[in-house]
Amino acid sequence: MLSQLMAWMNREEGQGMAEYGLIIALVAVVVIAALTLLGTNLTTIFNSIATTVGS
Repeated sequence: MLSQLMAWMNREEGQGMAEYGLIIALVAVVVIAALTLLGTNLTTIFNSIATTVGS
């Protein structure tokens, strides 16, 4: 019984999900930073595209 409990506590399945979560969070921070820095230019480009498509 004790060996089964120790084996259950030493499982490492959850670590992979935590690592994926950290990678996704890092990518999100980079994307938000890039969009913040390029925001004005992107707004102009998207408005130009919307005007062209709407015409």
